[in-house]
Amino acid sequence: MDIRPHLSIIGAGKFGTVLARAAVEAGYDTVLARSGPPESIEMLVDILAPGARAVTLADAVAHASMIILAVPSWRFRELPPDTFAGKILIDTINYWEQTDGVIPEFAEAPADTSLAVQRHFPSARLVKSLNQLGYNQFRDERQPRGTPGRIGMAAAGNDRDAVRSVLRLIDDLGFDPVDAGPLAAGAALGPGGPAFGVVETRDRLLTQLGLEVEAR
Repeated sequence: MDIRPHLSIIGAGKFGTVLARAAVEAGYDTVLARSGPPESIEMLVDILAPGARAVTLADAVAHASMIILAVPSWRFRELPPDTFAGKILIDTINYWEQTDGVIPEFAEAPADTSLAVQRHFPSARLVKSLNQLGYNQFRDERQPRGTPGRIGMAAAGNDRDAVRSVLRLIDDLGFDPVDAGPLAAGAALGPGGPAFGVVETRDRLLTQLGLEVEAR
């Protein structure tokens, strides 16, 4: 019987496949889905994330209680609002008006995408995370637990149990987890925020976020 933790990723672009490879290497039973039939990404997944599987969106939602949303910022609205009901949904969206165009949900607060995503998926247990670094940085900076100088990665959300689950995932994926606070604090992790692009240790990341550095 396979007792590996399950993880689903929606989106099979550069970041989605980097996440999938990291998850497989961390021991997760990982699937990816995107619009269109899974056959259209099977070869891509086999090459870039060996050990992960391409599935339909419905199968990806059914596969895991934790799902990573790794799609371009304009694509989340294409999914029905109840798609992720009751699931922990990790929002990795970073909004760039220059490349994404004007998206009404994000235009007034371009750094704070998660509040709009939560409104669209009201029954999801939303956590903002994994968007702090680009896919190259994410791929290159992962380190085993306990490695000196290990990079910090933050998560923000109102559902505290969901945040704790995401913090465990962050640790498994190769980063020191940092609780950034409620979902509104997720704005600090996106473009223009003090943590965006920050490749620093956990304690330095806490300082960047204006949070107290706790003794360990």
